[in-house]
Amino acid sequence: MRVVISRECLANMVDHTLLKAYVMDDDVVELCKQADAYGFKMVAINPAAVEVCKKALADSPVHVGAAVGFPLGQTTLECKIFETRDAIEKGADEIDYVINIVQLKNKNYSYIKKEMQSIKDICAAKNVICKVILETCYLTGEEIIQVCEIAKEVKPDFVKTSTGFGTDGATLEYVRLMKQVVGDAVEVKAAGGIRDLDTALAMVEAGATRLGTSAGIAIIQEYDKRFK
Repeated sequence: MRVVISRECLANMVDHTLLKAYVMDDDVVELCKQADAYGFKMVAINPAAVEVCKKALADSPVHVGAAVGFPLGQTTLECKIFETRDAIEKGADEIDYVINIVQLKNKNYSYIKKEMQSIKDICAAKNVICKVILETCYLTGEEIIQVCEIAKEVKPDFVKTSTGFGTDGATLEYVRLMKQVVGDAVEVKAAGGIRDLDTALAMVEAGATRLGTSAGIAIIQEYDKRFK
Protein backbone atom coordinates (compact mmCIF):
# COMPACT_ATOMS: atom_id res chain seq x y z
CA MET A 1 0.00 0.00 0.00
CA ARG A 2 1.26 3.46 -0.87
CA VAL A 3 1.78 6.10 1.79
CA VAL A 4 -1.52 6.94 3.45
CA ILE A 5 -2.13 10.43 4.78
CA SER A 6 -5.17 11.92 6.41
CA ARG A 7 -8.09 13.09 4.31
CA GLU A 8 -7.60 16.64 5.58
CA CYS A 9 -3.91 16.64 4.71
CA LEU A 10 -4.49 15.24 1.23
CA ALA A 11 -7.28 17.71 0.48
CA ASN A 12 -5.08 20.58 1.65
CA MET A 13 -2.50 19.62 -0.96
CA VAL A 14 -4.98 20.07 -3.82
CA ASP A 15 -4.92 23.10 -6.08
CA HIS A 16 -8.46 22.88 -7.50
CA THR A 17 -7.98 23.74 -11.16
CA LEU A 18 -10.15 25.36 -13.83
CA LEU A 19 -8.09 26.97 -16.58
CA LYS A 20 -10.22 26.55 -19.70
CA ALA A 21 -10.71 29.50 -22.02
CA TYR A 22 -14.51 29.56 -21.85
CA VAL A 23 -15.07 29.51 -18.08
CA MET A 24 -17.97 31.71 -16.97
CA ASP A 25 -18.18 33.60 -13.66
CA ASP A 26 -20.76 31.13 -12.33
CA ASP A 27 -18.34 28.28 -13.04
CA VAL A 28 -15.59 30.09 -11.15
CA VAL A 29 -17.84 30.75 -8.16
CA GLU A 30 -18.83 27.08 -8.09
CA LEU A 31 -15.15 26.11 -8.20
CA CYS A 32 -14.57 28.29 -5.15
CA LYS A 33 -17.52 26.77 -3.28
CA GLN A 34 -16.19 23.29 -4.00
CA ALA A 35 -12.68 24.19 -2.87
CA ASP A 36 -14.01 25.61 0.39
CA ALA A 37 -16.30 22.63 1.04
CA TYR A 38 -13.54 20.07 0.46
CA GLY A 39 -10.77 21.97 2.22
CA PHE A 40 -8.57 22.37 -0.84
CA LYS A 41 -5.53 24.64 -0.60
CA MET A 42 -6.09 26.81 -3.64
CA VAL A 43 -8.18 27.49 -6.71
CA ALA A 44 -5.99 27.63 -9.83
CA ILE A 45 -7.48 30.03 -12.34
CA ASN A 46 -6.56 32.41 -15.13
CA PRO A 47 -5.75 35.97 -13.96
CA ALA A 48 -8.99 37.41 -15.34
CA ALA A 49 -10.91 35.42 -12.72
CA VAL A 50 -8.87 36.53 -9.69
CA GLU A 51 -11.27 39.23 -8.50
CA VAL A 52 -14.29 36.94 -8.84
CA CYS A 53 -12.54 34.24 -6.82
CA LYS A 54 -11.27 36.66 -4.18
CA LYS A 55 -14.81 37.85 -3.58
CA ALA A 56 -16.24 34.32 -3.53
CA LEU A 57 -13.56 33.19 -1.04
CA ALA A 58 -13.63 36.28 1.17
CA ASP A 59 -14.46 34.26 4.30
CA SER A 60 -12.48 31.15 3.36
CA PRO A 61 -8.88 30.01 4.00
CA VAL A 62 -8.68 28.77 0.39
CA HIS A 63 -6.05 30.66 -1.60
CA VAL A 64 -6.56 32.29 -4.99
CA GLY A 65 -3.87 31.24 -7.45
CA ALA A 66 -3.22 32.99 -10.77
CA ALA A 67 -1.47 31.40 -13.76
CA VAL A 68 1.11 33.77 -15.28
CA GLY A 69 2.69 33.48 -18.74
CA PHE A 70 0.23 30.68 -19.28
CA PRO A 71 0.36 28.16 -20.85
CA LEU A 72 3.40 28.59 -23.13
CA GLY A 73 5.72 30.80 -21.11
CA GLN A 74 6.56 32.70 -24.26
CA THR A 75 5.88 36.23 -23.09
CA THR A 76 8.63 38.65 -22.18
CA LEU A 77 9.87 39.03 -18.65
CA GLU A 78 8.35 42.51 -18.59
CA CYS A 79 4.94 41.03 -19.44
CA LYS A 80 5.26 38.37 -16.76
CA ILE A 81 6.26 40.98 -14.19
CA PHE A 82 3.24 43.12 -15.05
CA GLU A 83 0.92 40.11 -15.01
CA THR A 84 2.29 39.02 -11.63
CA ARG A 85 1.88 42.45 -10.07
CA ASP A 86 -1.57 42.91 -11.54
CA ALA A 87 -2.78 39.52 -10.27
CA ILE A 88 -1.44 40.24 -6.78
CA GLU A 89 -3.05 43.70 -6.72
CA LYS A 90 -6.36 42.09 -7.63
CA GLY A 91 -6.09 39.56 -4.81
CA ALA A 92 -3.96 36.58 -5.86
CA ASP A 93 -2.39 34.70 -2.93
CA GLU A 94 -0.25 32.49 -5.16
CA ILE A 95 1.41 32.84 -8.57
CA ASP A 96 2.18 29.87 -10.85
CA TYR A 97 4.31 31.13 -13.75
CA VAL A 98 5.66 29.27 -16.77
CA ILE A 99 9.39 29.59 -17.47
CA ASN A 100 10.67 30.72 -20.85
CA ILE A 101 11.34 27.23 -22.23
CA VAL A 102 13.10 28.54 -25.33
CA GLN A 103 15.63 30.43 -23.23
CA LEU A 104 16.25 27.28 -21.20
CA LYS A 105 16.84 25.24 -24.34
CA ASN A 106 19.18 27.96 -25.57
CA LYS A 107 21.12 27.36 -22.33
CA ASN A 108 20.51 30.96 -21.35
CA TYR A 109 20.51 30.09 -17.66
CA SER A 110 21.13 33.68 -16.61
CA TYR A 111 17.79 34.61 -18.20
CA ILE A 112 15.99 31.78 -16.39
CA LYS A 113 17.52 32.91 -13.11
CA LYS A 114 16.67 36.57 -13.72
CA GLU A 115 13.09 35.66 -14.60
CA MET A 116 12.73 33.45 -11.54
CA GLN A 117 14.36 35.96 -9.19
CA SER A 118 12.24 38.83 -10.49
CA ILE A 119 8.92 37.04 -10.05
CA LYS A 120 9.92 35.46 -6.74
CA ASP A 121 10.96 38.87 -5.34
CA ILE A 122 7.65 40.46 -6.34
CA CYS A 123 5.77 37.62 -4.67
CA ALA A 124 7.91 37.59 -1.53
CA ALA A 125 7.44 41.33 -1.03
CA LYS A 126 3.68 40.77 -0.87
CA ASN A 127 3.82 37.48 1.07
CA VAL A 128 2.52 35.64 -2.00
CA ILE A 129 3.53 32.06 -2.82
CA CYS A 130 5.60 31.65 -6.00
CA LYS A 131 5.55 28.47 -8.09
CA VAL A 132 7.80 27.90 -11.10
CA ILE A 133 6.29 25.76 -13.87
CA LEU A 134 8.89 23.80 -15.82
CA GLU A 135 6.60 22.01 -18.33
CA THR A 136 8.68 18.84 -18.02
CA CYS A 137 7.18 17.13 -21.07
CA TYR A 138 9.28 19.41 -23.28
CA LEU A 139 12.51 19.13 -21.26
CA THR A 140 15.37 16.70 -20.96
CA GLY A 141 16.45 15.40 -17.58
CA GLU A 142 19.48 17.71 -17.69
CA GLU A 143 17.27 20.73 -18.39
CA ILE A 144 15.04 19.84 -15.46
CA ILE A 145 18.11 19.58 -13.26
CA GLN A 146 19.36 22.98 -14.45
CA VAL A 147 16.09 24.73 -13.58
CA CYS A 148 15.91 23.00 -10.21
CA GLU A 149 19.51 23.97 -9.42
CA ILE A 150 18.61 27.58 -10.18
CA ALA A 151 15.50 27.26 -8.01
CA LYS A 152 17.60 25.85 -5.19
CA GLU A 153 19.59 29.07 -5.30
CA VAL A 154 16.73 31.54 -5.85
CA LYS A 155 14.32 29.73 -3.51
CA PRO A 156 10.84 30.23 -4.93
CA ASP A 157 8.29 28.33 -2.86
CA PHE A 158 7.71 25.55 -5.40
CA VAL A 159 8.93 24.04 -8.62
CA LYS A 160 6.02 22.58 -10.57
CA THR A 161 5.98 19.91 -13.26
CA SER A 162 3.39 21.03 -15.78
CA THR A 163 0.66 23.33 -16.99
CA GLY A 164 -1.68 20.50 -17.94
CA PHE A 165 -1.73 21.91 -21.48
CA GLY A 166 1.43 20.21 -22.76
CA THR A 167 1.87 16.82 -24.38
CA ASP A 168 2.11 15.13 -20.99
CA GLY A 169 1.65 15.96 -17.33
CA ALA A 170 3.39 14.97 -14.12
CA THR A 171 5.40 11.75 -14.03
CA LEU A 172 6.80 10.02 -10.98
CA GLU A 173 10.24 10.00 -12.59
CA TYR A 174 10.34 13.76 -12.93
CA VAL A 175 8.78 14.48 -9.54
CA ARG A 176 11.46 12.31 -7.92
CA LEU A 177 14.18 14.03 -9.97
CA MET A 178 12.96 17.50 -9.05
CA LYS A 179 12.74 16.58 -5.37
CA GLN A 180 16.19 15.00 -5.47
CA VAL A 181 17.71 18.24 -6.78
CA VAL A 182 15.86 20.82 -4.67
CA GLY A 183 15.80 18.76 -1.48
CA ASP A 184 14.20 20.70 1.36
CA ALA A 185 15.07 24.10 -0.11
CA VAL A 186 12.01 24.23 -2.40
CA GLU A 187 8.76 22.26 -2.46
CA VAL A 188 7.50 20.31 -5.48
CA LYS A 189 4.07 20.58 -7.09
CA ALA A 190 2.88 17.79 -9.38
CA ALA A 191 0.28 18.84 -11.94
CA GLY A 192 -1.26 17.37 -15.06
CA GLY A 193 -2.82 13.92 -15.41
CA ILE A 194 -3.56 13.37 -11.71
CA ARG A 195 -7.06 11.94 -11.92
CA ASP A 196 -7.31 9.23 -9.26
CA LEU A 197 -6.32 8.48 -5.69
CA ASP A 198 -3.51 6.04 -6.47
CA THR A 199 -1.80 8.57 -8.74
CA ALA A 200 -2.22 11.33 -6.16
CA LEU A 201 -0.73 9.20 -3.38
CA ALA A 202 2.13 8.09 -5.62
CA MET A 203 2.98 11.72 -6.37
CA VAL A 204 3.02 12.50 -2.66
CA GLU A 205 5.23 9.50 -2.00
CA ALA A 206 7.58 10.71 -4.75
CA GLY A 207 7.98 14.05 -2.99
CA ALA A 208 5.14 16.34 -4.11
CA THR A 209 3.50 18.51 -1.46
CA ARG A 210 0.98 20.11 -3.83
CA LEU A 211 -1.21 18.48 -6.47
CA GLY A 212 -2.65 20.50 -9.34
CA THR A 213 -5.75 18.73 -10.60
CA SER A 214 -9.27 19.25 -11.86
CA ALA A 215 -10.20 15.87 -10.34
CA GLY A 216 -9.74 16.81 -6.70
CA ILE A 217 -13.33 16.04 -5.76
CA ALA A 218 -13.20 12.58 -7.35
CA ILE A 219 -9.89 11.89 -5.59
CA ILE A 220 -11.25 12.79 -2.16
CA GLN A 221 -14.45 10.85 -2.78
CA GLU A 222 -12.32 7.83 -3.71
CA TYR A 223 -10.33 8.33 -0.50
CA ASP A 224 -13.56 8.31 1.50
CA LYS A 225 -14.69 5.05 -0.05
CA ARG A 226 -11.37 3.35 0.53
CA PHE A 227 -10.42 4.53 3.99
CA LYS A 228 -13.67 5.28 5.78
